[in-house]
This record gives sequence, structure tokens and C-alpha cells, in this order.
Amino acid sequence: MDLSKVSPGRREVLERIEQYERERRFDEDVENDPPAPVLMPGQADYLTKKPWNKVLRFVANSVGDAFFKKLIRKGIIETESVEGTEYLSVLDKGGAVLTCNHFSAYDNYILFNPIRGHIRKQRLYKVIREGNYTNFPGLYGFLFKHCDTLPLSSNPRTMIDFLSAVKPRPLKSGGFKMAVRAGVPVLPLFITMRDADDLDADGYPRQIYSLHILPPLYPDLSLGEKRAAEKMKEENFRLWKETYERVYGIPLAYAAPEGDLSEKDVPMSVNNVSEGDAADENSAGGRAEKGERE
Repeated sequence: MDLSKVSPGRREVLERIEQYERERRFDEDVENDPPAPVLMPGQADYLTKKPWNKVLRFVANSVGDAFFKKLIRKGIIETESVEGTEYLSVLDKGGAVLTCNHFSAYDNYILFNPIRGHIRKQRLYKVIREGNYTNFPGLYGFLFKHCDTLPLSSNPRTMIDFLSAVKPRPLKSGGFKMAVRAGVPVLPLFITMRDADDLDADGYPRQIYSLHILPPLYPDLSLGEKRAAEKMKEENFRLWKETYERVYGIPLAYAAPEGDLSEKDVPMSVNNVSEGDAADENSAGGRAEKGERE
């Protein structure tokens, strides 16, 4: 597309995406966000124990639902298809870890809307980055704080609170290791998009989305925790890659790094769940937990 028609801020982000891809900086934020305050111990009521936070959670989820439904009516969010709904039955049986590609503030709702009927007695907890919780203004800031979110933190003591809220306790693992320890499946989801004929406020083509619900992955407990998590992680990426290539009709390839690296050297998989993190918003769309956690 002609980037000269895109707003300067969005054009800068698109250029940074390409740069970071070449540099294999897949886990770094590409947005022009200001430095975020550190989330200190006690700031996040992870299990929503305080009565007032229970009220705020109800309000936030109600307001958020109404807000996103309004965006759908206006055509700002448009999902043209959902495939693989037969795999949602795994959510009827208990908790699960959900993984999904992340690209905008809308994708959690694109994911949540089709699955809501399968988690009537559960909640979809979203693991989010620290800055979204501590530094986001306005309506989105309110939703990030109270819509069943589990913010990560750069403060080690706060992360103890985080790990106490996410059961079982993932010490130095990601969403897949969480699934192995809990003995629950991973449900991979993947969102694809195509350009609409009209442009958004930044001069970029408005996107029309499709949600692909892929076969659930079950941990092979005979392999041991580390190998079982790695096996599910690799299988998850394989399903994502196959979906990407089937929908877009092109091989999945990343921009080649600067230098003489040949195409065969460009890696075809990305590990978005580092050994030092639990699960970030780029690697885990959320975790469906059985029942209310008091």
C-alpha cells in the first residue's frame, strides 16, 4: 500500500515492525508508548478479592461489552467468518490456556465473542503487559484494569502476587508450561484479516477479520514438564503457520536480517514465551478458569 497516505505515527510503527522483524526482536513493543510506571505490590487485585473491585469488574465488563458491540454496529470491527467452532467443546469440560496472535486492542473481543457461550461458568483472564495496566488513559485504561486482566510486572515482588493468582504457579515458563502443570489443554486460535475498501482514522485500510479456532493440544505428561510444553509449543506454531499459509496463500517468512543471510537461514518459528516470563499478551490470548476465584 501507499504509506504516504498513512498518518506519520502509524507509518513510524509500520517501519519499526519491519526493523524489529529483521533484528529478530519479536517480543518488543513497536508502539510509541511512554515509559510505564512500575506495577508495585498490592496495586493489582489479581483475584478481585476487594468488594469494590468486584463492582468495578462488573461495570468494566458491561461497559466493555457495550463499547465493542457499538464498534461492530459501526463497522469498525468486522468479523466475516469463524471456523473450527467444533473445537470449542473443550471449554465445556473445564479450564484451558488460549493462545492467539496479537495485533490490536480489538483482538481480545474478536476472540471472546465466539467463545462466550462456552464459558458461562468461567472467566477469560487476559495476561497483559505492565504498561497497559499502569499507564493507559481513558476507557481502555479502565478496561485494562478491571476486565479480568492479569498484568505482568517488572517488580519481582509483584510477580509473586501474579504467580499466586495464576494456578498452577508458572515459575520460569510460559502458557504451555502452565497448561502442562495444570493438566489442561491449549486451544490455539489465529486471527487473519483482509483490507476493506475504506480507510481508518490513520489512513490505513480498515481490517475485516476471520477467527480460526484450531484443534486443542493436550499435554503428553509422559514426556516430563519441559519436553511436553515444548512439544505443544511447536505444534501450536505449526497450526498457526499452516493457517497463515492457507489463508494468505504465501509462505510464512520473516524479513531477512541485514547482511548476507540466505533465505534458508531465516527461522520459521518464533518463541514468544520466554523462560523468564509467565505469558505475555502476544503469546496467550487468555486463560479460561473454571468458576469464580475468590
